[in-house]
Amino acid sequence: MRARRRRASGGAVCYPERVELNGRIERIEVRGVTRLFGATPALRGVTTRFESGTISFLEGPNGAGKSTLLAVVGTVLRPTSGSVVYSPLGDDVEQVRPHIGWVAHDSHCYRELTARQNVELAGRLYGVDGKKAWERVCGRVAIESLEHRAVGTLSRGQRQRVALARALVHDPSVLLLDEPWAGLDAASGERLEQVLVEERDRGVMVIVVSHSSDLAARLAGVRVRLVGGRIKGGPAAGA
Repeated sequence: MRARRRRASGGAVCYPERVELNGRIERIEVRGVTRLFGATPALRGVTTRFESGTISFLEGPNGAGKSTLLAVVGTVLRPTSGSVVYSPLGDDVEQVRPHIGWVAHDSHCYRELTARQNVELAGRLYGVDGKKAWERVCGRVAIESLEHRAVGTLSRGQRQRVALARALVHDPSVLLLDEPWAGLDAASGERLEQVLVEERDRGVMVIVVSHSSDLAARLAGVRVRLVGGRIKGGPAAGA
């Protein structure tokens, strides 16, 4: 696989060219989406859109519906009403899921496996050779030193870096992250920012749940603010 080298703070970072799946997601359109949990609405008629080559930040107070919207976009939750269309693939979740990389608020890594085993397993699930999967991402997220350590022995920040590595193994065209800076030290936070900017510059659609209003400005991101399950203020993302 041909790789490009980009200069960034801390030295040169080498990362691969995109491995094309069957097409790629260029735009996500959320159309009038409502999501109920029992009788309680988490999303109320949300309409917005996200474009490739952008970083969008879902902002708002606790309980605003940010993580629910991310889960709906990521096909983890089905809308109670409304629809989500992934252009040009349509709305078939089985076609869409291989294009998505996901970093949840909890890493969901297998605690009894090592960092490398977690990454290799994720690679194989997406049809990527395990060794190549590890070599592709370990340096980008700085987990080389964690290779043989069981994930259960790692700090939260280290587990999140392993989770990010797993999300990148198949070069997704959509990268979703739920409060990924939680538990990261300053150096790990800067590395995460660097990776997200690299992905955006490669044409990836990055969508992040965040409580920090500074991040959107620093990373030239699109801000999507939710309050009470509704989009509040400003244009829809990508509009």
